[in-house]
Amino acid sequence: MNLVLSSYPGHLTISERIQERLQQGQLTQFQVADFQDFLIHVDRNFLQHRIITNNVYTHWFQAGNATDAELRYFIGQFSVFSNQFLIAALLKVINSPTLQQSRASREILLNELGVIYRKLGATIASPSSKLEVDKDREGDPEFVSTEGTVDGGICRFRAAHFEWLIAVAEGIGLHYEDLGQRKHGSSTTLHFCDELQRLYGSDDPNIAEGASFAVENWAAAGFWQELEDGLMRIKQTRYPQLPLAFFTWHNRVEAQHAGHTLEELETVYFQPDFDRAKFIQGGQAILDAIAVFWDGLEHDRQRLSHS
Repeated sequence: MNLVLSSYPGHLTISERIQERLQQGQLTQFQVADFQDFLIHVDRNFLQHRIITNNVYTHWFQAGNATDAELRYFIGQFSVFSNQFLIAALLKVINSPTLQQSRASREILLNELGVIYRKLGATIASPSSKLEVDKDREGDPEFVSTEGTVDGGICRFRAAHFEWLIAVAEGIGLHYEDLGQRKHGSSTTLHFCDELQRLYGSDDPNIAEGASFAVENWAAAGFWQELEDGLMRIKQTRYPQLPLAFFTWHNRVEAQHAGHTLEELETVYFQPDFDRAKFIQGGQAILDAIAVFWDGLEHDRQRLSHS
């Protein structure tokens, strides 16, 4: 009996890569239908999580009405998450089950640390080729790229993501010594950082795979756009010189990361040691931790506004 692949009202569906493997006989119709059923579960458990579909804090932030105190608090807590993520990313490299997955993880970590993506067959544009307003919205082409590989790329201190965030912070009165370290984090921010290390950097490949898939799809689901919208309004009304490349660059690049995680899932799913339950467990747990982070920011905002 032939199995018919049906569509469903979710974000995830069978890719052309899977269709091609089916046509070439590398996968059976039963395997592909089973994978499609799994994607339905992933969509329900991950992409329909409340922190993806209804992030109260970022919805509020998008309006651009954050006070100076609220803005500084947000940047401070976000800097802790951003800097501490490096530990989780390194653990993911160390615990990668295959060389290919190790390289994929190193792409993310090394780019975070300042190795610029090198687009194959292209050269880095000169700094003078873009207007300053474009550099702020899209990133200075001397220091950023959203495509390519870090293999053969140039490492520059100013290309490190944390240095971009420092530039934002300095525009609102914060400095390096105010940012990024655990001592600056609230209990909810630190909970998220610890869960990233435990789950995203797990030595259980199924837990780590689920957490990674959830993190990248959360990052691609729109919260960066909400942050960018709010910061752009603040820049237009109060801080005209505020550099925002950290946020605008991440807003553009995260969709690519989500696509890579789907391709990686397509590879590991059909391996005999893949554990569906652990994958879901890892993804749900990290999304719950992400919710703790944003809920903490919202709770602290409400507390600050009433103090």
